[in-house]
Amino acid sequence: MKVFGERKRAAVAVLAAGTLLALAACTPATPGTDTAAKSSTASTEGAPSTTQPSTTAPPSPSAEPGTSATVGAVVAGFPQKLLPLMPGAKVVSSSFDKTTVPATVALVGSIASPAADVVAFYSKQLEAQGFKAVPGETVGAVPSKDFLRGDNDTVNLAVVETAGVSTFTIGANVTAESVK
Repeated sequence: MKVFGERKRAAVAVLAAGTLLALAACTPATPGTDTAAKSSTASTEGAPSTTQPSTTAPPSPSAEPGTSATVGAVVAGFPQKLLPLMPGAKVVSSSFDKTTVPATVALVGSIASPAADVVAFYSKQLEAQGFKAVPGETVGAVPSKDFLRGDNDTVNLAVVETAGVSTFTIGANVTAESVK
């Protein structure tokens, strides 16, 4: 059995924390507002806006077919059997890239539950799919859990709890068969 080293766990936790910070910076302070839409509306001298702000980023010119990401929803084609959304959780963002080997899947969500409940839910879901938990429960003070299936399928879960709300990032690198 391969075991992630502490460096690998620390790198994954730093990546997860960076993702959370980046999403926090991109997420409007008030749900339903869009600062880009406000600034474009302001430039039209008070003319009413006829378009609704979009939560899906347009594809970049370099985006490969089969890659997608969105904010505030589960992206089309997302393998929900592999990484189901915890009941009661809200999607912050999701992404799916089936063009890479292994395929990469990520989900960021939030829920008004303790971090331990999030870890327990995803541990149960992943273990039911044949993943084995790798020893270790935290990286620093952040609850973080790694899972391994076979030699190549990996999943990392990191949870940050603030004021009774847990924000979690779960990412997977898995074979193409795992995301069908």
